[in-house]
Amino acid sequence: MSVLRSRPALRWLVPSAAAVVVIGGGAAAGTIVANAADPALPERSAAQLLVDLQSADPEGLSGTVVQSADLGLPGIAGLLGNVSGGSGNLTSLIAGSNTARVWYAGEDKARFALLGTSGETDVIRNGSDVWVWSSKDNTGTHVKLPAEAAKELEKAPAGVPTSPQEAADAALAAIDDSTKVETTGLAEVAGRDAYELVLSPKDSASLVGQVRLAIDAEHHIPLRVDVYAKNAAKPAFRVAFEQITFEVPADDQFSFNPPPGAKISEGEFGDHTAKPSEGAPAKPSEKAPAGAPESDDVKVIGEGWTTIVVGEAPSLDGLEGAKPSGSASAEEEQAGQVAEQFLGTLEKVSGSWGSGRLLRGSLFSVLLTDDGRVLGGLVSPEALYAAAAK
Repeated sequence: MSVLRSRPALRWLVPSAAAVVVIGGGAAAGTIVANAADPALPERSAAQLLVDLQSADPEGLSGTVVQSADLGLPGIAGLLGNVSGGSGNLTSLIAGSNTARVWYAGEDKARFALLGTSGETDVIRNGSDVWVWSSKDNTGTHVKLPAEAAKELEKAPAGVPTSPQEAADAALAAIDDSTKVETTGLAEVAGRDAYELVLSPKDSASLVGQVRLAIDAEHHIPLRVDVYAKNAAKPAFRVAFEQITFEVPADDQFSFNPPPGAKISEGEFGDHTAKPSEGAPAKPSEKAPAGAPESDDVKVIGEGWTTIVVGEAPSLDGLEGAKPSGSASAEEEQAGQVAEQFLGTLEKVSGSWGSGRLLRGSLFSVLLTDDGRVLGGLVSPEALYAAAAK
């Protein structure tokens, strides 16, 4: 059992779209190689570091987390930057950075504050009370958790990793024989000594070169997770602590007092979880990557780092020819313009499989075909073309 299963609230806080696809969609570990650590700390093998991660149990911590990305998508980043005034945490997930403050004092006390140029967004858990707050428009939502719902909340929703721990868990959850795991000695992150664990695909067809985890030498939580494209010297995605202390935060960090004039609404905790359907286990070649949807409309080709997911998409002819009606709202007009501009950033491609549009990033490729299919994976466009032709 990983630290995120035994301590789910850490999933919100401790240093992930692209990262879940990048890490959860293909990360795995079969071959474990033990390298000598630097003399400053005792040697730890890769296997020992995996045990350290699973047994990590800090009583509390607080710090500053920075997420940065450069996924090789300048056209998409520029388009997102022009939408809604260019404020965009979404833009920085593709090319840029986000900064957050985190506090953790046990499973029922956690706080995450996303800092932006135009304001701050907070998520606060204090016992059965959960607050979501936006300083930009002075609005918030309060949810009172029934006892049976508290455990469900601790199962953080899937999404882009907001912490090294979440990103690390996504990587380690998919361990299998498609990945080599090794150590590279020591690193220093946020002024703390850390061991480095490296996951790399055995299959050279993957666009991912390696995933590097810097694990705190004393408390065993990930302080930094880097994802590198193949043959790249700089990470395409990073989430890391810039500053961290392992003292238990004061109780007042988890108290929320709305400022004057605030608009606070009362929400309800709904059942947003979905249980997987029962049935026969999937064949190895049909095994979906971690986090991938499973339905009759989704097909999975391959496994590990070179998994390709195939699904249904709107016809490109329909998207390109769609025009809002004369009664369309301003929001609908803008959505239509964004869709048209988005398609314009994609490369037109064709082959024996047909024709379509290609989104090419440093870590992944996505193919939209004219006949209404979407194919994506941590692989080259040529691999998608081959899959589309089957």
